[in-house]
Amino acid sequence: MQISRFRWWVAGMLAAATALNYLDRQSLPVVIGEIQKEIPLTDRQFGQLQSLFLLAYGIMYAVGGRIIDWLGTRLGYALMILFWSAANFFQGTVHTVMGLGVFRFLLGAGEGGGFPGSAKAVAEWFPVRERSFAFGIFNTGSSIGAVIAPPLIALIVLQLNWRWVFFITGGLGIVWAMFWLRYYQSPSAPGSTPTAGTRVKVRWIHLLRYRQVWGLIIAKFLSDSAWFFFIFWLPKYLSDVRHLNIKEIGYYAWVPYAFAGLGSFAGGGLSGILLRYRFSLDHARKISLGISAALMPVSLLIVSSPLNWAIVFFSTAMFAHQFWSTIMQTLAADLFPSNVVGSVAGLMGAAGSFGAMLFSFIAGSIIADYGYARVFLIAGLVHPISFIVLLAVVRRIEELISPG
Repeated sequence: MQISRFRWWVAGMLAAATALNYLDRQSLPVVIGEIQKEIPLTDRQFGQLQSLFLLAYGIMYAVGGRIIDWLGTRLGYALMILFWSAANFFQGTVHTVMGLGVFRFLLGAGEGGGFPGSAKAVAEWFPVRERSFAFGIFNTGSSIGAVIAPPLIALIVLQLNWRWVFFITGGLGIVWAMFWLRYYQSPSAPGSTPTAGTRVKVRWIHLLRYRQVWGLIIAKFLSDSAWFFFIFWLPKYLSDVRHLNIKEIGYYAWVPYAFAGLGSFAGGGLSGILLRYRFSLDHARKISLGISAALMPVSLLIVSSPLNWAIVFFSTAMFAHQFWSTIMQTLAADLFPSNVVGSVAGLMGAAGSFGAMLFSFIAGSIIADYGYARVFLIAGLVHPISFIVLLAVVRRIEELISPG
């Protein structure tokens, strides 16, 4: 297969893996109403389950990036998806809240390696001019998985039961891993030409000497908290506040995730267009980030709006976040050489997960005591704050060769 064609095949496989990643993590939020008929749990316990997922996700995001840098993209990514798929499968066997917590934690531990692996594969195979669009393609997988989740899961529940949701979605990940091991090759394989740029030896702990890394970490810590709140609590919000049943949730809940997918393409596409019109890398990335951050405050309007308009505002916020997220993930590859991109992306993802874990834990208590309005207020403001942090701390977006 020609190299130019193969790298787009890689992007497609990464999108499929990311779709499975989000399908698996969304299975519990979508079927939570059905699970509660057998395993009673409160809003606080639901928030704690998401916090357990995010705790493991954050730890493995950092460690997983290092593991993938060590094992290589082919083997490292396959091991990650096999682990999380098995954990997802076994969620279908539990009968207690503790059982849900154990396998939700293990699911997070496996899924934490997914995005660092994807970032490393893109950095290996794509030149700078195509990189943001490639990130947009694989990041769109998150929205595809989330779009598929509500109607697919509703269908499985109606035809079988909620346990089969986990059995089926877990099995799909194992099949993907077999294809990945069979067909993926690194750019250094015979007949390939690496597209990655400068290779620089930087110890993992020394990455924290870069102020740019701290800027990325802080921005991810803040902005990912809103994203995980939206994806984990949307189905429950529609059930608890809008009083929709599982079939109605399947009808409505896919719409915001579809717009999130469009946001991934729009973010990567706009940045690439700006580069072709001779905008600098720095300006192309910052313009895209600024536009997405400016859209996020629409989430403040969700609670006070009729159902249809609430879906519109959910959709706009999720479009804006994925627009933002595509560029954020690209920044690791923009700023650092490919041999440490997995580690940088891992640190960023870990920070985002820990921020989301803290926010999910707090959100459960706030919602139980005061309802959703205050949480949507916070979720609408963290992206503009994150953008200011990037301007102040990262400053100019350009490849770094030595700590400074």
